[in-house]
Amino acid sequence: MEKKFDVLIVGTGLAGLFTALNIDQRLSVAIISKTQIKFSNSSLAQGGIACEYNDNVELHSLHVEDTLKAGAYLNDELAVRFLVNNAYQSVKKLISFGVEFDIDADNRFLVTKEGGHSRNRIFHSGGDATGKNVTNTLIAHLYKRPNITFIENTMAVDLIVENNLVGGCTVLENDLEYYPIYAKKTVLATGGIGSVYGSTTNDLNATGDGIGIAYRANAKISHMEFVQFHPTALYSEKHPSRQRFLISEAMRGEGAYLINVENERFMSKYHELKELAPRDIVSQAIYREMYDTWTDHVYLDTRHLDPKYLEKRFPTIFARCKEEGYILGLDLIPVAPCEHFLCGGIETDIYAKTSLLNLYAVGETANTNVHGANRLASNSLLECLVFASTCAEDIEKTIDKDQWIKPINIKEETKYNYNYKPIRKKIGDYMDEHVGIVRNTEGLKLTLSVVEDIVNNLQKYPNLTQNYYETFNLAITSYLITKQALTRKESIGCHLRIK
Repeated sequence: MEKKFDVLIVGTGLAGLFTALNIDQRLSVAIISKTQIKFSNSSLAQGGIACEYNDNVELHSLHVEDTLKAGAYLNDELAVRFLVNNAYQSVKKLISFGVEFDIDADNRFLVTKEGGHSRNRIFHSGGDATGKNVTNTLIAHLYKRPNITFIENTMAVDLIVENNLVGGCTVLENDLEYYPIYAKKTVLATGGIGSVYGSTTNDLNATGDGIGIAYRANAKISHMEFVQFHPTALYSEKHPSRQRFLISEAMRGEGAYLINVENERFMSKYHELKELAPRDIVSQAIYREMYDTWTDHVYLDTRHLDPKYLEKRFPTIFARCKEEGYILGLDLIPVAPCEHFLCGGIETDIYAKTSLLNLYAVGETANTNVHGANRLASNSLLECLVFASTCAEDIEKTIDKDQWIKPINIKEETKYNYNYKPIRKKIGDYMDEHVGIVRNTEGLKLTLSVVEDIVNNLQKYPNLTQNYYETFNLAITSYLITKQALTRKESIGCHLRIK
């Protein structure tokens, strides 16, 4: 069994969906999803999309500067300018597809402020349901297109590569059928790495698959040390879970404070922007406060804000907090940082091209160099839109010159019903302990030794199951994060070395 398409897109988050929507309908496109189409990190995104809604580049300078500043100026400035200058067209295109952003009584867009932004520029939909509303709208459009084929419950295993040229991917469908999908162009849009850590705001299907697949094909991968921890994930003793509920920093943009367990507001000690400092600063400040007060959380204080307004503005967050027994505007909400976003990844240019021919990477799995050492809030969905568009543009320009790669012999590997949970837990424990918000040389070396052994052992005993390949990808991703964290000696952005 084999399949052939002009374009193969791996992943159904915003980056993959928007790439597909921008590809000429004369081309056949397959979009594969490891689970169901609707499940992705994009669908969990609460905050919104950062955008200066005009086409005057002179008015974009503050957004550019905010992005560079948040990224500790390790960003590629040309890529940042490209991102910001293309935001207006990207958001306009979303609106043309029927995405409804929140508006006021005068029909003007309601835009809010988040950490690291010098002005209000965050577009949101459904209050705090931006990701869900955007992805659902795009999926509905794609289902109407005859050139699009969705293939669910199908995991990408390895790229089909010959002389640095990618010609598709081997896949495992329903954990049973193993076959190649040949394509002239292949796009990795596999999302994040959350399950590498013990707790994350990500969908737990985010197992660093794009990173593992690209690494095994020798693609260039960089800035892996820059893992962003979101400052305010809900701390729940009632419903402890590896997947933590995110409380958007848009809430701090609307005036919420952070206080420690001793009822002290503390962010003024760490940054002039207080609660609206960039995420790396806020997460590190909370870590310090928890350490100093011998506790595992701080509080988000909304008691000075109107509960009815908060319920309308943040309906998802309001409902989830209520489940825990907290009412926004009346109660203190316990929060703590946890893994949220990978700022690095598979190296690409502004057209999403990787170091391998005919392989593209878009979204969180890519390193476009726009985030530098720390991502500015709500630039992630924007990154998906802008570089999905350029990816589609390059595919259309070059695909007619491409040849199909020669068919390969698929060797059916043995399948064992092994339990990889202990290995996954071990990876998560070491990453939480030694490669989290604060890092030191001894802990990084210890973790590198442990995860390197895991990678080598998994490589020795291949197993044709989704569980195996997810675990293998997790191990490779944790190895790359730790190795690159050990190499970068100085503290910068998300990467804090104490010795």
